[in-house]
Amino acid sequence: MTAMILFTILIALVAAERVIELVVSKRNLRWSAEHGGIEFGRSHYPYMVVLHVFLLVGSLVEVWVWQKPINPAFAWTMCALVLGSQALRWWCITTLGRRWNTLVVIVPGLPRAAGGPYRWLSHPNYVAVVIEGIALPMVGFAWVTAIVFTALNLPLLAVRIRVENAALRTLPK
Repeated sequence: MTAMILFTILIALVAAERVIELVVSKRNLRWSAEHGGIEFGRSHYPYMVVLHVFLLVGSLVEVWVWQKPINPAFAWTMCALVLGSQALRWWCITTLGRRWNTLVVIVPGLPRAAGGPYRWLSHPNYVAVVIEGIALPMVGFAWVTAIVFTALNLPLLAVRIRVENAALRTLPK
C-alpha cells in the first residue's frame, strides 16, 4: 500500500474520531442544558470548525497534489505524536465526562476539573490540538498545511482560552 493511501486512511480515521467527538459533545450539550448550563463566547466557534476541517482537507490535498517524498522514520514519529495527542484528547474528554463539550458551556455549581491531565495543565486539550495540528499533516510531509494551520490556530486558541478562563472564573473554587 502506498504512503499516500496510508495517509488518507489516517486522515479518514481522524475524521471519524471527530464525528464521534461531535456526537459526544451534542449529548453532553443536552445534559448541560438540562442542568442549567450557560454557554460562553460562541462567536469564535465557526472559525474553529473551518480551521479544523482545513487541517484534514488541506493535509490530503497537499499530499495528493504535490506528492512529496515521505521519510518513513519521520512519518512514523509524527504518527506517534498524533496518537499521543488523541490519547491526551480522550483523557481530557473522559476526565470532564458530561461537562466536556466542543463549545464552552459551564454548569453552575459544578467544581472546576482537578483530576486527570487537569492536575498539571489548565487547558490540556489545547496541548493535544497544537501537537496534532503540526504532527498530523507532517505524517504526510504536508508542511504548508502544518504551518498555515498553526499560524491561524494560535490566535484562535488565545481567544478560546480567554473565553474558557472567563467561564471557569464563574465556578466555585
